[in-house]
Amino acid sequence: MTDKGQSAAGALTPRSARRKRGRAFSEILLTIAADSGRDRVSVGNLLEAMGDRGFGPLMLVFAIPNLIPAPPGTSSVLGAPLLFLAAQLAFGRRPWLRRFIADRSMARADFAALATRVNPCLLKGERLFRPRLDTLVRPPAEYGIGVLCLILATIMVLPIPLGNNPPALAICLFSFGILERDGVWVIAGFVASVASLAIVGGVVLALFKGALFVLTGTFS
Repeated sequence: MTDKGQSAAGALTPRSARRKRGRAFSEILLTIAADSGRDRVSVGNLLEAMGDRGFGPLMLVFAIPNLIPAPPGTSSVLGAPLLFLAAQLAFGRRPWLRRFIADRSMARADFAALATRVNPCLLKGERLFRPRLDTLVRPPAEYGIGVLCLILATIMVLPIPLGNNPPALAICLFSFGILERDGVWVIAGFVASVASLAIVGGVVLALFKGALFVLTGTFS
């Protein structure tokens, strides 16, 4: 191969590099949403479509809705599958979901509306992805990501004010890093995790002090 050919081969853009590894996450979501042969889209369908990239996209599916306005209690419902997936990641297991989770589904029209809503953000993010610092997305570092996501998902399940958005953001960043083999996003997820734990810790401490103040005033 000539130097010119080597230069061209080494100058793959992030998008062309993703095509060599497979379709982008946003493309897969839109393909599923456009499949008129199905009336509903289940979690199991998503897991099957993602193939061996299951952890990243599945965790994204359950974490992203916590970044947008949603009905009360949504974080508790979505946090349970995240707990399950994060525990598997922490122990080096392949992603799989119990049947009662995998069979959960939504109307394809609703899924299409959600995919259309988040797709612009995904496209902007995907332009920034490329494989780098892959040591951070391979074992044993990957197990550490699983432990952190397990802690964050536990916080999401608990009824703590501000206990869903910051942890969900951190999990999304980790998920993008796993999905695109991009260690830079894993580092961003770690920073977001520390910030999330600090925010939630501050809220819990404030609640504790407030409850202690009320109890002291009541029984004094």
